[in-house]
Amino acid sequence: MKELKIIEVKSEIGAGTRGASLGVDAIKIAALDFGSRYFKKHNTLEIPNENHLLLEATGNAFAKRISGVLTMVERVAEEVAKTLENNSFPIILAGDHSTAAGTISGIRKAYPKSKLGVIWVDAHADLHSPYTTPSGNLHGMSMAIVLDEDNLDSKVNKPDQETLNYWFQLKNVANIAPKINYKDVVYIGVRDVEPQEDFLLKRHKVKNFTIADIRKRSVERIAIETIQALDHCDLIYVSFDVDVLDSAISKGTGTPVSNGLTEREAGNLISRLLTSDKVCCFEMVEINPTLDKENLMAENAFEILVRATNSLLND
Repeated sequence: MKELKIIEVKSEIGAGTRGASLGVDAIKIAALDFGSRYFKKHNTLEIPNENHLLLEATGNAFAKRISGVLTMVERVAEEVAKTLENNSFPIILAGDHSTAAGTISGIRKAYPKSKLGVIWVDAHADLHSPYTTPSGNLHGMSMAIVLDEDNLDSKVNKPDQETLNYWFQLKNVANIAPKINYKDVVYIGVRDVEPQEDFLLKRHKVKNFTIADIRKRSVERIAIETIQALDHCDLIYVSFDVDVLDSAISKGTGTPVSNGLTEREAGNLISRLLTSDKVCCFEMVEINPTLDKENLMAENAFEILVRATNSLLND
C-alpha cells in the first residue's frame, strides 16, 4: 500500500475568474455530504497562498501576478519534492492550474535523473507564454513553463523586461529547464486551443486523445494506449482539470467547454490510469463553487478523487 499525502493549494492568482481557491473546501464539503471520512483518513497539508495579491494591481498584462505565481510554484515544488523523498504519494488539490508547474518541478527535483511523463487531462493545452497569451492568465501557461517554451514563432505580445525576468525564473524553478519534453506528454480531452498552441501541438506531433477517440475506442483502451505511449518514461504524473468534463455538468469551473467527458468516463479514465506503477503523483484543479449550483462540480470531483485513491491503494 502507498502512503498518501493530500497537499492543499488554495490559490487562484493564476486564473481569470475568481473563486477557484474555494475549490478544495468545496470538495471537503462534498465529502461531508457523502458522510465520508476521506480527509480524516489521509495525511493533509495546506500550502500558504498569495491570494492577497488579488486585491492589488495585476502587474504586466501578459503575465498577471507572475511574482505571486512564482512564489506558489516554488512552494508547491518544495512540498511535492519533500513528499516524494519521504516515499509518500502526493495528491494535490489545487485552485488554478498554474500550480501544476510547481508539481512537475517538485517531481523533477526529487528525481533529477528520471524521465517524467505527463498525462494532461484537460479541455485546454495550457501552452501559452507571455509572448502569445490572449488573457495574461498564468493558468494557461503551466505546460509552457515546464517545457521551457516561449513560442517566439507565434509571438503577438511584447512583454516588458520585468515580466521576462520572472518568466525565466518560473521556467528554471528547481534549476532544471526544460523539465519535460514534448514526446513525454499525452493530452486527453483537449479541445479548446488558440492558433499559437495549435502551432506547437502540430510542430511537435503531440499526442492528444480526443473525446471522439474515447467514445469510439473506449476509456479503457485510451488509458492503455496512454500508458504505452509513455513507456519510455521512468515516472508519470497525472493532472486532471475538471473542465475536461462536459460543460453541461462542469458549470462549477472558470472555463467550461462543451463536448467533454461525463463524470463516469472521467472516473473510469483516472482510476484506470492510476493503476500504472509508474504514476507517482495525481493533481486535481479548477473547481469553482461560486459558479456552481448545489456544489455539484465538487461532488463529481470528490467521487473521481475517491476512485483515484482506491486505484492507488488497491494497486
